[in-house]
Amino acid sequence: MRTQAAVLRTAHGPFTTETVDLTGPGPGEVLVRVAGVGMCHTDLLARHGAPVTRPMVFGHEGAGVVEAVGAGVRTVVPGDHVVLSFDSCGWCRRCLTGDPAYCVEFNSRNLSGVRADGSTPMLDVSGDLVSARWFGQSSFATHAIATERNVVVVDRSLPLTMLGPLGCGIQTGAGSVLLALKVRPGSSIAVFGTGAVGLAAVMAARVAGASEIIAVDLHAGRRQLALELGATRAIDGADPDIAAQIVGWTGGAEFAFDTTGVSSVIATALGSIRERGVCGLVGVGGDILLPGGALGGGRVLTYLMEGDAVPQQFIPQLIGLWQRGRFPFDELIRTYPLDAINDAERDMASGETVKPVLIPDGAQG
Repeated sequence: MRTQAAVLRTAHGPFTTETVDLTGPGPGEVLVRVAGVGMCHTDLLARHGAPVTRPMVFGHEGAGVVEAVGAGVRTVVPGDHVVLSFDSCGWCRRCLTGDPAYCVEFNSRNLSGVRADGSTPMLDVSGDLVSARWFGQSSFATHAIATERNVVVVDRSLPLTMLGPLGCGIQTGAGSVLLALKVRPGSSIAVFGTGAVGLAAVMAARVAGASEIIAVDLHAGRRQLALELGATRAIDGADPDIAAQIVGWTGGAEFAFDTTGVSSVIATALGSIRERGVCGLVGVGGDILLPGGALGGGRVLTYLMEGDAVPQQFIPQLIGLWQRGRFPFDELIRTYPLDAINDAERDMASGETVKPVLIPDGAQG
């Protein structure tokens, strides 16, 4: 079928909205008409030297309507409304024990841009291959080929255009707090970096009943938004005494959560927690350099994938919290037409927009 997609052809060039040919769903696959798709920093890895095959269609926070299913698909049918999340194999030890984010095939299924056999379901108008399996979906498009494993069926009455970010960024932040770190009522947590993932963590910490929720960010507007969404304190990320202030307020936070991937920030996060405290990471931009003794006192530094979530279980839980007014993730969203994707990237980079959501032309929410 002929469809439209935002294609990245060079690492530092613009996205171009192009007409492309998309094959029908193969075995275990589903064809989804995209209603809305979130933009995340992970969609920009090509900008930072990641070894991805271009041209590629990115996009891994899609939501839409199933239009067709391939052979063997049993859990979804045409007409289902779905959120698209990360892909996993379903049969490795990690998948079978409820940890699909740690699937042994995670990288090949989510970060390669192609199927396991190296194929792609997309061609450009010249007949050349376009990588279109980013996180098992490549949803910067009007249509995407996803898999039965990475679709989550949701109620048809929900506002489908805004649900896509639940599939990765919002799930990662909330799941890290509620599922991985298991933040408890009355506990304390410091969140470093309050973009979409960090703000989801702030909201989740309030849901968990944390008594101290400290947000750290360079951007004043995001610090203010963190306070509105549940943070009890906010600190400028340029402050030289962040760790000392957090320790002074809390005696050392029980948890820290870093979304920046910056080595110096990670060291500060570790310095802000108490003995036996836990610091979770969701991004690493390079080598992590820590001062001697940073892990003394039984402090734990751990990397968290996708919030340790099983999307088919956790995404409905987040929707339920939102419906009850306890998890207002919609306040992070600003929508853009698909052909304004470069504006969305600019606004996300500047901090003007926390979570851009692209609305493909003709998509119905």
